[in-house]
Amino acid sequence: MANPPLEVPQANISCDRALKIARTDAERVYRDLLLYRISVSLEDDGWRVDYELKDPDLNGGGPHYLIDANSGEIVSKRYDQ
Repeated sequence: MANPPLEVPQANISCDRALKIARTDAERVYRDLLLYRISVSLEDDGWRVDYELKDPDLNGGGPHYLIDANSGEIVSKRYDQ
């Protein structure tokens, strides 16, 4: 029995645009983002953009965003510091 094909969420906002939206907000709060590894994925509820510390020995964390894939609005954000 074959697996059904996975449905890919639709987005009017590109990955690059979602990253720019998140970066613009994150730079206002964190200023320097060089300490973070960025991951982005298009999920059913929108673009997920997460900043995680590269160095596991550092305390704290980075910002996490959910960006509407159609409007580009930040639906939710969380700052780990």
